[in-house]
Amino acid sequence: MANRRQNPSQRDAHAENPKSSPDGSSNQIKDPADWVTGTEPMTGAQSSYLKTLSEQAHHPDAYDPDLDKAEASKRIDELKHERDKA
Repeated sequence: MANRRQNPSQRDAHAENPKSSPDGSSNQIKDPADWVTGTEPMTGAQSSYLKTLSEQAHHPDAYDPDLDKAEASKRIDELKHERDKA
């Protein structure tokens, strides 16, 4: 009997796309405090976005180039929330 292998696209055709229906218990959205890499320096993209948001919110002191990824993410979220409610 021949060994029949499924093409990966055939095998995955029946799998549900987790992005189309996110599960609340999934790890797609984690608290920055729980990030494995949260203590690493913030990324260039985070730095740029945080600087822009801090200027838009008229809080230049919110930008700190020495933040780690987790703290930068928290500040970005805070500034976005403040900007959006204004």
